[in-house]
Amino acid sequence: MPVRGEAPLLIDGAHGEGGGQILRTALALSAVTGRPLRIERIRANRRKPGLAAQHVTAIRAAAALCEARLAGDELDSQQLDFVPRAPVSAGDYVFDVALAREGGSAGAVSLVLQTVLVPLALASGRSRVVVRGGTHLSQSPPVDYLCEVWLPMLKRLGIGASLTLDAWGWFPVGKGQIVATIDGRSSTTASAPLEALDLCARGALLRVHGRAVAANLPAHIAQRMSDRASALLEPLGTRVDIRPERVRAACAGAGIFLTASYEHALAGFSSLGAIGRPSEVVAEEAAVLLLQHHASGAALDRHLGDQLLLPLCFAQGPSRYTVEVISRHLETNVWVVEQFGVASVHLEGAASGSGTVTVTPRPSHPGARA
Repeated sequence: MPVRGEAPLLIDGAHGEGGGQILRTALALSAVTGRPLRIERIRANRRKPGLAAQHVTAIRAAAALCEARLAGDELDSQQLDFVPRAPVSAGDYVFDVALAREGGSAGAVSLVLQTVLVPLALASGRSRVVVRGGTHLSQSPPVDYLCEVWLPMLKRLGIGASLTLDAWGWFPVGKGQIVATIDGRSSTTASAPLEALDLCARGALLRVHGRAVAANLPAHIAQRMSDRASALLEPLGTRVDIRPERVRAACAGAGIFLTASYEHALAGFSSLGAIGRPSEVVAEEAAVLLLQHHASGAALDRHLGDQLLLPLCFAQGPSRYTVEVISRHLETNVWVVEQFGVASVHLEGAASGSGTVTVTPRPSHPGARA
């Protein structure tokens, strides 16, 4: 745990892309390492700077894991003090984004879960985490992506976790619910690092699967999305199985969620409906994203290349993988990791825009718990 009087690590929330990922990565690393944290100019590069409901919820969730002392955890705040006072503790947790704002919120449950999962995966014992809010929203990973891509890839690193979708939550009402079970470290692996990743070649495309979903809307909307995406993906020459579904939710919503399964990797793509947006256009957006990734030749899609960075900082050795694009988002996340000193990260871009990421953990990084 932090030494009494240790100065907090100062993080500039306006660095790079200046969004919420800086906050989430810094919170997770502070909880794991015990390093006190101060973040200034939070989300300074966003249209509405400061903390939204999902960010407040993520802060309080991370604090619950390690009994952190907080200052600035309120809506619209642009400065936060986060001081862990105990090691991360496995347990049963419930986090509701709606409680962070009067009148409720459809803030993303996926972003809250991604804040706490790695710290809990490195803790001793099993945890159960319930998160309520929006499950399928823009600017955040849909729950389908977490289940079909993120968690299976984390399993390769030695992180055992499962996730169920109990209720769908769409913008603007939310009221969805997910339940995650995270195995944590057992008595025999308590001090063992995670597995490193060597994934520069993804292998052949085996199949594309997914679902087209219409909530509180006519069934033909889901069917049209499924049909259009299937037609666009047919030239890939592989099995395409996109299931149309009609579901119930607290408010209407629609979207399509696709997973490309390669021999050695998984990649996910999605698109959401909106009033006045034809079903075919929604399907085309997701299908085009998949086709672009396939053409890149990279192992990981642009989002997963960012999301695996944090756990690989705690792997048993260097990791290397190719990613569809070295985005500003990824570059900013690398910067946060290096501020904590947990790993060194090298990004090597190709002329096509794709790139290779090398992550070298530092076992004796500053702030590490003995």
